This record gives sequence, C-alpha cells and structure tokens, in this order.
Amino acid sequence: MLSEKDLRQIAQRGISEAQIETQLNEFKTGFPFLRLEAAAAVGNGISALNDEERKQYVKAWEDYKAGGKKVVKFVPASGAASRMFKNMFAFVDADYDVPTTDFEKKYFNEIEKFAFFEALDAVCQKNEGKGIKALMAVGNYKAVVANMLKAEGLNYGQLPKGMLLFHKYAEGARTPMEEHLVEGALYAASNGEAHVHFTVSHEHIAFFKQKVAEKADGFAKKYGIKYDITFSEQKPSTDTVAANPDNTPFREADGSLLFRPGGHGALIENLNEIDADVIFIKNIDNVVPDRLKPETVEWKQIIAGVLVTLQKQAFEYLRLLDSNPSEAQMAEIARFVEKCLCTNPKQNKVDAHYLRQKLNRPMRVCGVVKNVGEPGGGPFLTYNQDGTVSLQILESSQIDTNNAEYMKMFTQGTHFNPVDLVCAVKDYQGRPFNLPDYVDKTTGFISSKSKGGKELKALELPGLWNGAMSNWSTVFVEVPLGTFNPVKTVNDLLRDQHQ
Repeated sequence: MLSEKDLRQIAQRGISEAQIETQLNEFKTGFPFLRLEAAAAVGNGISALNDEERKQYVKAWEDYKAGGKKVVKFVPASGAASRMFKNMFAFVDADYDVPTTDFEKKYFNEIEKFAFFEALDAVCQKNEGKGIKALMAVGNYKAVVANMLKAEGLNYGQLPKGMLLFHKYAEGARTPMEEHLVEGALYAASNGEAHVHFTVSHEHIAFFKQKVAEKADGFAKKYGIKYDITFSEQKPSTDTVAANPDNTPFREADGSLLFRPGGHGALIENLNEIDADVIFIKNIDNVVPDRLKPETVEWKQIIAGVLVTLQKQAFEYLRLLDSNPSEAQMAEIARFVEKCLCTNPKQNKVDAHYLRQKLNRPMRVCGVVKNVGEPGGGPFLTYNQDGTVSLQILESSQIDTNNAEYMKMFTQGTHFNPVDLVCAVKDYQGRPFNLPDYVDKTTGFISSKSKGGKELKALELPGLWNGAMSNWSTVFVEVPLGTFNPVKTVNDLLRDQHQ
C-alpha cells in the first residue's frame, strides 16, 4: 500500500511506517467508547472548598514558590482566529449589504466597544478614504468588515487569536498574549522570574515573537520581574495521515499522502519538553481585563496550592513505600489514593506495586465550573485500561450516544472543564516523567473533513487534557464561573467581562 516515495515522505516528518500502519488500522476499527461510572459532582469527585481551605491553599502555593521551584505557564496559542469571524465572513459573502441577522446588527450597533475599533477605523481611513462611521452612514458595511478580515486591513481572518486586540486600556488596547504575560507575573512568577511558553503555528511564530519582544519589557518593569518567554511549534511527527472513506490513504493531486495536524493532543510532546516543577495550562482566549483578574489569580493560586499539597503527601508515601511500611501504613496510603486522588482500585489487588504505580505518576488539578451550556469537556468517573476507576475529562465524541444511561450522565452533568489545569510533572526523586508514557492511545477520535471537494477521514490524537493525560492522577476543584471567559465569536468581546 505504501510506496518508496510514501516512505520517504513519512521519514521526512519523523514518523515511522509502523505508526502510519497503526493510524490506517484505526480508521478501520475506530476507537472504543469509554466506560463510565458516573458524572463527577460536588461530593463525588469534585471538591468545593470553604474560605479557610482556600486561604490555606493560597499559603501552600506561596510557600512552595518561595522554595525555589520552577513554575511555567503553558499557553496553547496556535489556533487561527478564523472561526471567531465565521458570521462576519458570511456577511461579506451574503447577497444583502446591510446588517440583517441579530449577530450582524449587534456587531455594528456596538462596534465602538471593540478594543480594535481605533485600529480598524485607521485602516478604513487609509484604504477607503473614510472612517467606520462614515462608511456605515453611506451603507458600506461590507467595507468595514472586509478591512477587519482581509490582509490589506487588520488581517483578523488569518491571524492567531493571541494577536487580536481584546481589551481596552487607557494606555492602549491589549491582546490575549499580553494578558497571559500579566497573568504569568501575577500567579506564576517565582524567584523574581515568570516563565511563559506559547505554542504557535509555524506561519505565525515570527510575528508572535516580534509582538512579544515589543511588549514584554513594559510588563516586566510594571510588575518588577524578569520574563523568560519561550515558543514551540506542533511537531510534524505528531501529524496524522488522512484516509478516504474506504480507509485507504487519501492522496493529493500529485499522489503524495495528505497529513493533518493531530489536534491539541499533539502538544503532549511540547509539554514534555518543558523543564519545570509545576506547569499551568490555560487556553489563549480565556483572559479578562485587569479589573477582573483578582478572582482568576486567587483561584489559580488555590488550585496550585491543592496540587503541591497533594504532591507533598504523595512523595512522603512513596518514600514510605521504599522503607517496608507496616500494614496500618499501607492502609493509610491506600485511603489517600482512593479518597484524595479519587482512584478506586475496583478488582485490583491493593499492594505496594499498585500503590506505587498510582502515586508515582504525573498529577494535575483541574478547575471545573458549573455547567451553563458552554462547550467544554465534562468531568467523569471513568474506567481505565487496568480496570480502576478515576477522574477524567471527556469530550462528547468519547461517549457512546446510543447508551441512554451514559447520555443521561453527559447531559445532566453539573460541571465542565474550561481548560484550567495545573500540573506536577516530576517524580519524588526530582526526575521528569516522560509524559507520552501516560497517554491512553485508545482515546483518539475520527472526524469527517474534505479537501479540494473530496471527502476524507481525519484522525485526532488523544486530546491534551483528555486521553493524553488519562493515566495521570487527576483531581477536580470547583472554581467560579467568573474565571472562565472564552472568546468563541467576535461578539463575545462585547460581553461585560471583556469590556
């Protein structure tokens, strides 16, 4: 099936022939649905902390940072903003010229509230000889939108989300990239230094670096810290081969194989290369202006405090397992694994080997918010490959929609995860875990796409906070909805939280 030319193309990407064969086989077999025990809820897998506990965890985090540990803020920022503007692309192509849908009317009625209003007005003046209001007055609404989206204007239709102007300030508008630099200074700085890592797509990395270089010094002075800002790209070796509907390799017009990015699960490789004791993970578009940051900062400190408190206890128990513990001590360790790390052995024998396996692995604490209908992975108690039950973040694609009991769990779930994670990635002897070892490779999924008018099947790797972290110790903490403010459409920037 694979020619010599194919094998050369595969090798150039750093992918093995065996990997391609596995992927093509996965198109044929599909991925198994996950077996669920229950949707996680407060009192059953989700902790709701009281005031005293919150103070203790903030202190635990401050004490941990004072110990000279390295903390990194990891921001997946490679997504293009094009989906944010789907409605406005449709308006430009529509057979009418004035705002007609509710979405279009809201955009134009409140256009002055956008942080990019002044920049857009300037490019309209330059390209059209008229500002936004003048163009609207003569009914030329489409020129306004075209100048926002197209390369000769702001180019927002092609730029990464991290480079768009999101929030207004007296000293000038800020992008999400800048807001993440501020957050890094406020809760992730240790030893006077904030380490921030952005994953950026290849075509935007030079521009992204240039903008960071322009802005970082100002924030460093403002917050009295130094920044260490690093970048990475999704590796070509994590791309996946595309298939035809009959599961044979999809080929381009020149006969070459078509590869597609493997989804955010590919970033486990990037995460694995970060040298840190603790890593915060948060999406690029989930940011708020300074006036709303105190709540976000406090809760980041709280979940980090939960993490380092649990890790400290896990390390003590691992050292105890090294020194032949008593039966009473073994029972205590088993209770910690089951109650605090939310891992139920089910039919597994709870011996020293089992306890060591469950304690000596990466750990993450995930903030979860009450479900208000926003898209996001749900927190569940799920069966693992070894028959144990533990906490996982699941996407709808991982759940058998024909199973009425599971669908009831999914639709009636009380919480979801807004990608608000803090991770501990070193073992009790200070050695980094090899994170790809903890991926559940059976949790990818297949989607239908098209290329050049031809249907194809695309393969996504186990998601970064889903299957790529399946075999981590996972703990859920309820966090306020105010800490979750994603921007999925341009009009989301008109919400009070972004004004």
